[in-house]
Amino acid sequence: MVSIENIVKEYSSRPILTGITFLVNKRDRIALVGKNGAGKTTLLRLIAGEETPTSGHISKDSDLRIGYLPQQMIHNEGTTLRQEVDQARDKDDPKSVGQMERVLMGLGFERTDFDRPCNEFSGGWRMRIELAKILLLKPDLLLLDEPTNHLDIESIQWLEEWLQTAPCAAIIVSHDRAFIDNVTNRTIEISLGRIYDYNVPYSQFVTLRQERHEQQVRAYENQQKMIKDTEEFIERFRYKATKSVQVQSRIKQLDKLERLEVDLEDNSRLRMKFPPAPRSGDFPVIADDVRKAFGSHLVFDHVTFTIRRGEKVAFVGKNGEGKTTLVRCIMNELNDYTGTLKIGHNVKIGYFAQNQASLLDGEISVFDTIDRVAVGDIRTRIKDILGAFMFGGDAIDKRVKVLSGGERSRLAMIRLLLEPVNLLILDEPTNHLDMRSKDVLKEALQAFDGTVILVSHDRDFLDGIVSKVYEFGGGKVREHLGGIYDWLQYKRASRISDADKAIDLALQQPKANSQQPMANSQVSTGAADYAAQKAKAAELRKAQKAVSQAEEDISRLEQQILDIEQILADVAGQSPENFEKYNRLKRDLEHRMYEWEILSEQLDEVKGEN
Repeated sequence: MVSIENIVKEYSSRPILTGITFLVNKRDRIALVGKNGAGKTTLLRLIAGEETPTSGHISKDSDLRIGYLPQQMIHNEGTTLRQEVDQARDKDDPKSVGQMERVLMGLGFERTDFDRPCNEFSGGWRMRIELAKILLLKPDLLLLDEPTNHLDIESIQWLEEWLQTAPCAAIIVSHDRAFIDNVTNRTIEISLGRIYDYNVPYSQFVTLRQERHEQQVRAYENQQKMIKDTEEFIERFRYKATKSVQVQSRIKQLDKLERLEVDLEDNSRLRMKFPPAPRSGDFPVIADDVRKAFGSHLVFDHVTFTIRRGEKVAFVGKNGEGKTTLVRCIMNELNDYTGTLKIGHNVKIGYFAQNQASLLDGEISVFDTIDRVAVGDIRTRIKDILGAFMFGGDAIDKRVKVLSGGERSRLAMIRLLLEPVNLLILDEPTNHLDMRSKDVLKEALQAFDGTVILVSHDRDFLDGIVSKVYEFGGGKVREHLGGIYDWLQYKRASRISDADKAIDLALQQPKANSQQPMANSQVSTGAADYAAQKAKAAELRKAQKAVSQAEEDISRLEQQILDIEQILADVAGQSPENFEKYNRLKRDLEHRMYEWEILSEQLDEVKGEN
């Protein structure tokens, strides 16, 4: 599908990508990972054709359709949601209208939204509009840059299910570990301008990467020792005539040496702890019959709950259902609600929201921002802490006023980590964090001895922290005991139950029309049965043919792999091209085996219906 050959990309003579080479095959689901600024978005833009490489070449199939979802988008104005998305669907497909509605509702839109102007939607919802258009285009290759940033948990799960069955390749940049683990089968890491290609999902990649990193560090340290010893030899005998030949030989040796590079800034073992929480009353937050509306729009009503000291709870639900609104009520930023919200005795709140970043002093440096609140032995680890939250090297000397919005949010988060509080309220704390930073924050929250309210759509982050979930939706707030995956299992069971009720209702419909003459009913039923049997027979033939074709493809690929293995057994045949062909065939076989399993399951389902 796509061949990336020796790509180099520079900005102002500064290399971002250096000698990047890899293939994208059909059904590849690639997680593109690396530190912020490593070049992930740049690589996506190069593949999408929105930028050109400094050198190297990108080859694509002539009829390849690419769907690219960038982080920043320009949206059309003057159209309704339905009109905007309708442009993307296949007008020749009579099912496309239904597909459009399923995609929109899967991404969280209601039918009442379909005729709303696009300019009424927030940036996050506009991203969903763009994603819906891309999915309806049915591309051969999807390029998704942080697609889950503005999705709620249920929409993320819907997108996962769509990607798992879509007949396309995908390259995905995401800091949502659960999401990329569920949808990808290959991981490409960008580090120091180069790539490392692993034919495994992200969770397996993490283990393999750690092993690779340890090997690289050892090789780097050995080389550094060799360089130091060689330089000492040169310096010691530089002016000694009897050693001139050896000295010149060592100088040439260093000149020709290919210097190893390794990412030594590895804070994976960094542990952070919140300061001990001052003891609060037994019930930090009590809500009693709370109601909030904006004008005629009811956000929630009859909200009653009690959060006990030491509990860690999650606020979840679709965007716009009132999670942040209730947080702002608890913080007394909104006070025009009815009912009672009581904050317990001696509760000291630490609050993180996106606007907290704007409260930082823009005139001081990143380092000083943290140094002014750090106490005790934590002061000796400020650079390590900043590094763990992606402020490495010279970034610690930047003034706050020149930081991006995401950088300010991370800095505000670090500052909050060092304050002695006993109730933490964090509203989407992981939006600007990479996976390593999220791990550091997660471990700190798990060890925190105070009370926590988390508003988040990141399942992996919430898992292991919260023991209670408050679900926002339909103007209500429902309490669920257990962790985030307990709640998701409950939601899944509820959806299945709702679907069963809908089927039961549909089966009962003919009874309501039983006043039809019996003869007409029998004729109609007989024709319907014949048509249904004919359709099932055609579906069975189609499923059998698909399985047979997959089995033929698997046999062919297995034979090709045997042939290339025989070639590689000979030293003369061990060329880079043959190794690349061997790896490609192995991936193709793995993908075809995966497809065969799905097709076989589908065939069994069709047989079971006959």
